[in-house]
Amino acid sequence: MVRTLDDVERVGVVGAGTMGSGIAQVAAQAGYDVTMRDIEQDFVDSGFETIEDSLDRFVSRDSIDADEKAAILDRISGTTALSDLADCDVVVEAALEEMDVKQSIFTDLEDAVDDECLLATNTSTLSITTIASAIDSEERVVGLHFMNPVPVMEGVEIVEGEKSSSEALDLAHAFAEDLGKTTWESDDKPGFVANRILMPWINEGIRAFDEGVATKEDIDTGMELGTNVPMGPLTLADHIGLDICLHASETLHEELGDRYKPAYLLKRKVDAGDLGKKTGEGFYEYD
Repeated sequence: MVRTLDDVERVGVVGAGTMGSGIAQVAAQAGYDVTMRDIEQDFVDSGFETIEDSLDRFVSRDSIDADEKAAILDRISGTTALSDLADCDVVVEAALEEMDVKQSIFTDLEDAVDDECLLATNTSTLSITTIASAIDSEERVVGLHFMNPVPVMEGVEIVEGEKSSSEALDLAHAFAEDLGKTTWESDDKPGFVANRILMPWINEGIRAFDEGVATKEDIDTGMELGTNVPMGPLTLADHIGLDICLHASETLHEELGDRYKPAYLLKRKVDAGDLGKKTGEGFYEYD
């Protein structure tokens, strides 16, 4: 049994990277007290820098003022100790996309938090059921897949594991919606809704560029203007991170077969260390 939204006051986030810091930020913006945990203090500090940079952009657009920024930051505390999440009512894991890492975290979380805490994973491709199988209380584990960048993107994918309870799913929807997000639900199938459809689209865009169908600019422009998406596949891949796209494609390829095989050029870019916007170069160059 998990709490209802009315009883949720403190949110825990495991992982202070791009996704974890974004989740911590939107939870604090919604008025929740947040504990953000990572394995090293340097990672925690980097997470706070990411949050502050993001909030500065909101201030520059007059979406919030300086006092609101300060109040949001005051609601977030950082730690390297998982035990500091003991008083959390909802915990969202946003660590590495590695099954053994996630299962280890959930095993420790089950011991750290009380029996009514919702345990959610932000995984974009890994099985919720398999992650949950590492603990006894599998019924309180759900997928809570935020889109990147979390403070900007409206959607959150709720994923039902084999043992996920209706109460846990209801709280996941209510919590995400209280953060100002719109939710949809997926069964625990590889890639869920978003990445199952998105990754082949990105890979085919990369293949089209690699095979000389058109320039990268024309491929992106054609998809933006021809299908009314905000950015084309190559630009989107750069923003997501080419390493993340590759990892997701490899996972789906293993689960679903050759239609999800990663594009060769995607692998080559990752091998070269050109991971997109975060490294300054991917399919395009960035400041």
